[in-house]
Amino acid sequence: MDWLNTIIRTFFDFGAMAEVLPQLLAVGLLNTLIISIAATVLGTVLGMVVAVMGISASKWLRVPARIYTDLFRGLPAILTILLIGQGFARLSQSIFGPSPYPLGIIALSLIASAYIGEIFRAGILSVDKGQGEACRALGMSDAKSMALVVVPQGVRRVLPALVNQFIAIVKDSSLVYFLGLLVTERELFRVGQDAAVLSGNLSPLVAAGLLYLVITVPLTHLVNHFDNKFRTGRRRAAPPTSGLKEVKELDAASPLTAGSNT
Repeated sequence: MDWLNTIIRTFFDFGAMAEVLPQLLAVGLLNTLIISIAATVLGTVLGMVVAVMGISASKWLRVPARIYTDLFRGLPAILTILLIGQGFARLSQSIFGPSPYPLGIIALSLIASAYIGEIFRAGILSVDKGQGEACRALGMSDAKSMALVVVPQGVRRVLPALVNQFIAIVKDSSLVYFLGLLVTERELFRVGQDAAVLSGNLSPLVAAGLLYLVITVPLTHLVNHFDNKFRTGRRRAAPPTSGLKEVKELDAASPLTAGSNT
């Protein structure tokens, strides 16, 4: 059973896990959430712009949106992160200082916006065209009908897909470490990797992986819950009721019935 002991010592050394756990929580988890949430917010805003451009009747808006989407969806995430993080390093130093942290967020935002833009575009196009026609019949402009009626319905339909995209961003945030983050800016993977190199044991990386699962697994089940809610509807159909009660009320209110009673 030497092989079993070797596996346990290599991957499940609870002493090594306990030693790195404070750094994983205080530094790694915090930075992972900051990077993921910031990239999701920026990607959502930019993705909505890309989606609106993509469904525009003007080819001067539609074609650039299509090129942008194909570009950032087609490139590997690590390649985009390195190109942004290293290519704009000098410009970033004059704005953000020596840290590549903001560039990592920007790179993830550009990647996320391409996917989120397609999600929004699919949601908006799934809304029945009669909604827009009804808005125009009421005298609303195209922009107002899109902003107040069509887009909110489309966004509601794609909420599960947006949560799935956030899960993908959480996992892709581990690639930002290639830019060489400062000690206080390390995310989960980098903290676990540094501890694994120092201890010669992979248990810290396993601990980092468990924290990723703590984030992603509940979100996955939340997606399934939302998806079921949106598919089946929030309201249950009311059981059929008898119309005899309404008939009796009409008979009581009828003048003929009232005259006969007197």
